[in-house]
Amino acid sequence: MSHSLTPQTFLPLVMTSAKPWLSIRLRRFPISFRVDRRVPIVLVLLAFVALTSLVFNVSQGEYPVPPLQVVKTILGLPANPDYAFVINTLRLPRALVALLVGMGLATAGTILQGLTRNPLAAPEIIGINSGASLVAVAFIVLLPGIAVGWLPVAAFLGGLGAAIAIYLLAWKQGSSPVRLILVGIGLTALTGSLTSLMITFGEIYAVSQALVWLTGSVYGRSWEHLWPLLPWLVVFMPLALVLARDLDTLNLGDHLAQGLGSRVEWTRSLLLLCTVALAGTSVATAGTIGFVGLMAPHLARQFVGPSHAGLMPVAALTGACIVELADLAGRLLFAPIELPCGVITAVIGAPYFLWLLYRNS
Repeated sequence: MSHSLTPQTFLPLVMTSAKPWLSIRLRRFPISFRVDRRVPIVLVLLAFVALTSLVFNVSQGEYPVPPLQVVKTILGLPANPDYAFVINTLRLPRALVALLVGMGLATAGTILQGLTRNPLAAPEIIGINSGASLVAVAFIVLLPGIAVGWLPVAAFLGGLGAAIAIYLLAWKQGSSPVRLILVGIGLTALTGSLTSLMITFGEIYAVSQALVWLTGSVYGRSWEHLWPLLPWLVVFMPLALVLARDLDTLNLGDHLAQGLGSRVEWTRSLLLLCTVALAGTSVATAGTIGFVGLMAPHLARQFVGPSHAGLMPVAALTGACIVELADLAGRLLFAPIELPCGVITAVIGAPYFLWLLYRNS
């Protein structure tokens, strides 16, 4: 049975529906979603965790700020004016960048695992992140005076070039998911070598900046870094959500998807473009924060099941929580020394990846 949801009918339906899923149809657009009925509850809980993590992240530092003052300052309520500069200028943009980068990487990983029908696929594993990193490092090393706003564009072009190369090299009367992964792994090795070569021969100051960036960190991120990232997420995350049903269809196999009326190669190309845009701009903003695109989709599936209409937003918030909590842990574990959040995610993600390999062997 299909239900048309409005803000007034949504909550009662979630609480009374006897079905394990909900059908959501937008009245003004020919778009509908079928999601597990756990999705709204999980989204609310994850949003609470993400916002709570953000508040505590902003409150910590050499100049501690009470969490209540952080909330009041962010919401524009009457608060101690001495905290405004520390919160709004120094810490809030960094915390917001961590949330948005986590969302972008997690959504890209979810799409990629669906496209390849492989639970071990992720942007950093099949070459998209490494292509974005190569071009971004080239800009940092060769053009040290470039404006920050151009870095997401450069990383997007690098990721797009890597994705096109993977797609063309994997093409053989169609784009097999297995060939996409194998070609991507080879391309990752190639672009990684070129990145190392560029760092070896670069100028020392620019190289030190590139090395810090490659570890994956939101340290020093400001509003100048946040605004160039935001439009990419605003455009490509909703587009990916609109294509969620088509991604479910592709999971049935190319022949069956074609039989159901899906334009397989066109849909796969559009989804790959979303992956490149989200992963590339996230990498450009915060460096290579590894394993977020691998872990977040797996955790989200445990929460809400495999349907991508519900999986994508849940994975996005899961990724936001992972990066935000990793940044908070990196700041507190060895204070006053800060560990990049990419180090924390790697320490957690590498054993998780090995466990996934063992489980799927």
